Amino acid sequence: MTADQIQQANATLANQSAAEVVRWAVAQSGGRALISTNFRPYEAVLLHLATQARSDIPVLWVDHGYNRPATYRHAEALQAQLRLNIKAYVPRMTAAHYDALFGGAPEPTPENEERIKAFSTLMKLEPFQRGMRELAPTVWLTALRKVQNPNRAGMDLVGFDPNLGVLKVSPLLHWSDAQMEAYLKEHGLPNEWDYFDPAKADEKRECGLHASWGGKAMGGGAEGLGSGV
Repeated sequence: MTADQIQQANATLANQSAAEVVRWAVAQSGGRALISTNFRPYEAVLLHLATQARSDIPVLWVDHGYNRPATYRHAEALQAQLRLNIKAYVPRMTAAHYDALFGGAPEPTPENEERIKAFSTLMKLEPFQRGMRELAPTVWLTALRKVQNPNRAGMDLVGFDPNLGVLKVSPLLHWSDAQMEAYLKEHGLPNEWDYFDPAKADEKRECGLHASWGGKAMGGGAEGLGSGV
């Protein structure tokens, strides 16, 4: 899509429901829509919406090896309940190997910024880009919301992701936590609060998937990914 077409799409979708935005995104994809997840709190909302629009939509999950037991159990429960078409990608280095070389995941503090970025590049960004390259989506559905951090507060529902060369659509962008809670309850979906991401120093920081430094860390982002958008 051109910049003008993306601008028009945002205007058209501004007053549409999240379900309608998901259906629009799937229709734009030419059969190549994809949703990413890390099974953090509230992820079940978009996973449910996406599978209602297309039951076999690929679900890209990067398992960096540092998830807590509750997150793995939550992932298994959601996979069974929604019959998710999981496409799991793991780092080329196991968590045990990383721990042996570097003494474990960096402590999540702002002072460890460079170590956190290096960890994220190796254990999260590389397998994510590999997954995107191999699955070759034209449309990427994300669960990003404006309330999550300042970077996301300025996002649009629809945008072109320069790191990955795909159309990025965030149907829940304007949703509050209360709306997410209500949706989970209405549809009998589980939630999981024991989630931890070692690639972030805090919840207001981007791990690199949705920030410009992520594309630079992986050698230029979209080049060679075959966006098709």
